[in-house]
Amino acid sequence: MKTKKAVIIGAGPGGLTAAYELLSRSSVLPIIFEQTDYIGGISRTASFKGNKIDIGGHRFFSKSDRVMEWWLNILPLQKTNIGEAKITYQNKSRHLRTSLDKGADPETVDRVMLLRDRKSRIYFNSKFFDYPISLSASTLKKLGFKKILKIGITYSKAALFPSKNPKNLEEFYINKFGTELYETFFKSYTEKVWGKTCLEISPEWGSQRVKGLSVATAGWHFIKKNFLPKAFTNGKVETSLIEQFLYPKLGPGQLWEEVAKDISAKGAEVQVEHEIVKINASDNCITSLVVLDKKSGLEKTIEGDYFFSTMPVKDLIARLDSDDTPPEVSFTSGKLEYRDFITVGLLLKKMIVSEPDGSPIKDNWIYIQEPGVSLGRVQIFNNWSPYLVKDPATIWVGLEYFCTEGDALWNLNDEEMINLGILEMEKIGMIHTADVIDATVIRMKKTYPGYFGEYKNFDKVREYIDKFENLFLIGRNGMHKYNNQDHSMLTAMTAVDNIISGRTDKANIWDINTEQEYHEESK
Repeated sequence: MKTKKAVIIGAGPGGLTAAYELLSRSSVLPIIFEQTDYIGGISRTASFKGNKIDIGGHRFFSKSDRVMEWWLNILPLQKTNIGEAKITYQNKSRHLRTSLDKGADPETVDRVMLLRDRKSRIYFNSKFFDYPISLSASTLKKLGFKKILKIGITYSKAALFPSKNPKNLEEFYINKFGTELYETFFKSYTEKVWGKTCLEISPEWGSQRVKGLSVATAGWHFIKKNFLPKAFTNGKVETSLIEQFLYPKLGPGQLWEEVAKDISAKGAEVQVEHEIVKINASDNCITSLVVLDKKSGLEKTIEGDYFFSTMPVKDLIARLDSDDTPPEVSFTSGKLEYRDFITVGLLLKKMIVSEPDGSPIKDNWIYIQEPGVSLGRVQIFNNWSPYLVKDPATIWVGLEYFCTEGDALWNLNDEEMINLGILEMEKIGMIHTADVIDATVIRMKKTYPGYFGEYKNFDKVREYIDKFENLFLIGRNGMHKYNNQDHSMLTAMTAVDNIISGRTDKANIWDINTEQEYHEESK
């Protein structure tokens, strides 16, 4: 019997994982309030005339055995000859191996996790380069001797004389890759993503996203992959270099929609189109939320024993009704910045670019480094899952643009945005306009929490929020932290661990996606 209640803000990976864990492992009954009309948050799957769109792209891979098994408990893996499965997990999950032998057939069932090959490349000077950049013979040939020499010299200089305690992302990247490689493959793309110079961005973002990757690790990966037996390498591989991943048959939102069904069947409530308008607090505890039903226009007060928040931190503080919120906390949280995201979906007869044998390109993502275009990445949904595409004779792509709500790009209407996408794809030599069959536009707010501006004082916000013993910040926007999907899930799992064990400090939640061992090791 459930004797206590948890109120969860947001039905994305963090919120849904928290609800699932509470139902499975505790006597706490969760209720979820989601502001939008869909499940999954950023990890949703959108649809357009029978074609499905993965917003931003979600590879299902984690170094956490706990997360891997959690996913496979929701969606069983497709039946695969284990001898053909090259995927390397540091945990060598026994659950994964069993699933490979006893998996489901995606041709006959929808509730299945696919095993997919990963291929991502950089498009630069009308040429394809491996992503992350590799030290292969092909890369060396395309860059040319002079460029390679500069890369070698500047990397050696950075390795011998690194900046101690880098103060910004530029110094961090130069330490990792040297000046020439940084300016060739990292600087312009990063500034396109964030709308800021690398000098304005905290090095913390680089430590979370690049992790153990460097020229040295890329070279070592090339040697291991091509020359050393697996027994010698002990199966270790950097996260960014993983060559296979899991993927729901119908996109990432499928998994979270299944989770929502499961928890609803077990007694939890998931209420969409409900907005949090006020958070009541007393004596270092949250006591209740005032929730607006956007359909009826009615407000209701919801009490609870525990509260989980995945809503943006700036919105949380703005809605918090507490007499002791320090002015510096309100100021810092109110000035936190975000980057927003636009996907232009293009349905194509064909693309100009192809594999060397003339077949359609096999990339999941293509990172666009070409000058003179705003386009950041291109997804090819056929290669994530063939079941995302209604007609397999067509090519279904997503053009990804990074922007800030209210800027010129964000304010383009759908027709203008589609025309821009088609124009830029033709400009860089990837498509002909005549091959466009149909198109759509999807906008996502607050996709990326910014590591610049007042973020430098975020520790004051964290310290203040952590004093509320029954409030748990989880997920990407909930913590203003660039968490991947698995990290968001781990923050929720750890918060539930704390409730069960009676732990009141939140340090272990904040440590997710910062601990060096998680980044660097592949046990």
